[in-house]
Amino acid sequence: MGILWTIIIGFLAGIIAKFLMPGPNEPSGFILTTILGIVGAFVATFLGQAIGWYGPNQGAGFIGAVVGAVVVLFIYGMIAGRRSTTI
Repeated sequence: MGILWTIIIGFLAGIIAKFLMPGPNEPSGFILTTILGIVGAFVATFLGQAIGWYGPNQGAGFIGAVVGAVVVLFIYGMIAGRRSTTI
């Protein structure tokens, strides 16, 4: 149930992160934004467990998932921006 909960939180975090970080290099598709939000939630869970904020079977909270999604969207925007300017 923990992974399913992380996916649901990541889905919502991806949508909120998209509203917090709009831009031309950000993904415009709903599915890609959702996937990046889920990846952000998993990143936040992994880093939170590594730092000691979360226990072994705990996932990232909603705020942590949104922060993780914003970080993933920022990195994606940098990579997409670099790729589109060189072509």
